[in-house]
Amino acid sequence: MSALFEELLRIREVEPGFLNPKYEECVNPMMLPDMQKAVARIRLAVERREKVIIYGDYDADGVTASTVLHDTLVLAGVLAENLEIMLPNRFADGYGMSTKVVKRATETGVKLVMTVDCGSRNHEIVEQLNAQGVDVIITDHHECAETLPQAVAVVNPKRRDLSVYGSELAGGEQSLGARGSDSLDDESAPVLAEASLQLCGLRDLAGVGVVFKLAQALVRAGMIPEGQEKWLLDLVLIGTVCDSMRLRGENRRLCYYGFKVLEKTRRAGLKELMLAAGVKRLNSEAVGFQVGPRLNAAGRMESADQALQLLLAESRPQAAALALQLENLNKSRKTQQQAALKEITTRGVEGGAVMVECGDWHEGILGIVAGKLVEQYHRPAIVLAETGEEYKGSGRSFGEFNLAEALTVCKDYIISGGGHAEACGLKVAKDKIADFRRAINAYYDGLQLKNQERFLDVKEDLAVTDFEQLSLELVAELQKLEPYGIGNEEPIFLLPEVRVIEAAKLGVDGKHLRLTVWDQNGKSLKLIQFYAPEEYLKLRGGEVINAWITLGENEFRGLRSVEGRIVKLAVL
Repeated sequence: MSALFEELLRIREVEPGFLNPKYEECVNPMMLPDMQKAVARIRLAVERREKVIIYGDYDADGVTASTVLHDTLVLAGVLAENLEIMLPNRFADGYGMSTKVVKRATETGVKLVMTVDCGSRNHEIVEQLNAQGVDVIITDHHECAETLPQAVAVVNPKRRDLSVYGSELAGGEQSLGARGSDSLDDESAPVLAEASLQLCGLRDLAGVGVVFKLAQALVRAGMIPEGQEKWLLDLVLIGTVCDSMRLRGENRRLCYYGFKVLEKTRRAGLKELMLAAGVKRLNSEAVGFQVGPRLNAAGRMESADQALQLLLAESRPQAAALALQLENLNKSRKTQQQAALKEITTRGVEGGAVMVECGDWHEGILGIVAGKLVEQYHRPAIVLAETGEEYKGSGRSFGEFNLAEALTVCKDYIISGGGHAEACGLKVAKDKIADFRRAINAYYDGLQLKNQERFLDVKEDLAVTDFEQLSLELVAELQKLEPYGIGNEEPIFLLPEVRVIEAAKLGVDGKHLRLTVWDQNGKSLKLIQFYAPEEYLKLRGGEVINAWITLGENEFRGLRSVEGRIVKLAVL
C-alpha cells in the first residue's frame, strides 16, 4: 500500500472492512420495522395467486426500485402475469400515490398494492384502497409524518415511531450471516431503536435499498433461493448512487457488490444503455453521469415508463430501441437545460440573495437548472416555468439556508410547496411572483447568515508537492474506494504552487482545457478539464497556480499515464 493511500485512509477514518466488505455482514433485514408483516402478506399473495400492483416513482431510484420489487416478487412465487407496475407522471400526477392506483386496483381485482420509494405520507390513498378491500404494503425511505398510513406494513427506516433503546438491539442478530434467529420481528421484539438503525446504516438506504432488504427477508423466510437475490444488486447500485445516498455502512456493502454484478449483468436493457452511452470503464462516473441521467431523462422529459420498459426488456433488439429513445431524450434534456441557462445568464439574474427565475421552460429540467445556478452564482436558486395561470418549479440551496423552512414562512405567497433543506418543489400564482421574491429574500436577509460560500468551497483531502507520489499504483488503489458519493467522495488532491508549462484549449469550440504543470522538483503532470470556465481558459505558460484535482488514468497508443482532472484552479 502506498504511503499516500495509507494516509488518505487514516484521515478519512475508514472503518475496518471498508475496502473489502463481506456480503454476509449485511445488516439483518428483519431490523426494519414491519418487515415480518410484509413477508407474511407476500406469502399470502403467493398462496392465493393474487394480482399485485407495484406503485413507484419517476426518478432513477423509483424506476430501479420498481424493477427490483417486480423481480423479487417473481422469485418469491408471484406469477409474472399477475404483476403490474404503475409509475406516476411527473407533469400530471406529481410525486407519490395518486387516485389512479385506486381506480386501477378496483377495475382489475387487485388485492395487494405495494409501493416503492413513496407512500409514507399518502394516508388518503391508502384509506381509499382499504375501503375497496385492497391491502397496502409501503416500502419507502422518505421522511414520515407524525402518523403512518393504515397499511398492512410500512417498511421505512425513517419512521418517527421508532423508540430509542440505546445501542442495544431488540434481540436477534445484526448481521445477515447470523441466520439462527428471526426474533427481530414485529410480534416479539420491542419497537426498534432508531439509534440502532442509524448505527448500522439502514436509515441511509435509498428506496431501492429498502426493497432489496425485503428481498433478503424473503430469502430468510425460504421464499427465494439463497443467492438469487444478489443478481438484483446492479440496480441497487444505480438507484443508490443516483439518489445521492450516503455510501457508508450498509450502502457501501450493497454498492460494492452492485459493481461486481453490473460488470456481468444479465439485463439486456443495462447492456444496451451502457453501449448507447459510450461507457468504456465501469466506475462511479459511468453510473452517476452516464447511466443515471439517461434513466432519469425519461421521467424528466416524457414518461418514466420508457426507462422501466428498458430495465424489464428481455431481448437485445427491444432493449437497443429503448436505449436509443433514452439517449435521444437525454440529448433533448441537455439542449433545453443549456438553452435555459443561457437565457438566464444573457438577460441577467434577478437581484437579492435568493434567485427566483421564471421562463417558458420544460418542467423536467428546472431542478437541474436551479442546481447549475447555485454552482455558478453561489446563491440559492428557484427556477419556475409557466403552467397556465401559475408558475411551477424547483429550488436548490446550500449551507444554512433551509428551503423547506423558507417555504413555510412564505406560505401566504405560494399555492403549494414543500421539500427538504437543500431542495424543494413549489407552485406560485403569476400575480404573486414579485411578492414571493420579496418575501423569501426578506426571510433570507433576516437570518443574517455569514460566509455561506464556505459550504461550496472545494476542500482537499491531501496536499501533494512531489508528483512522484501520484503513481499508477495510487490510481489503482483509489479504485478500491469506488463507488464514490455522499460520505465517500472522490479524493481531491491539492497541488500547491505549481508552474504552468503549457496551456491548450481543446475541442472544436475550444471549451476544454489541458495544462501541463511542474512541481517544485521539475516533474511534470498533465491536467484536463472539460467545459472549463472562461477564466481558466485564459491561463498561459509561466503562471503559478494552486490546482485541486482528482486522479485518473490516461491511455494513449498503449502507454498508460496518470492524469489529473481539474476541480478548481487559483492563480497565485
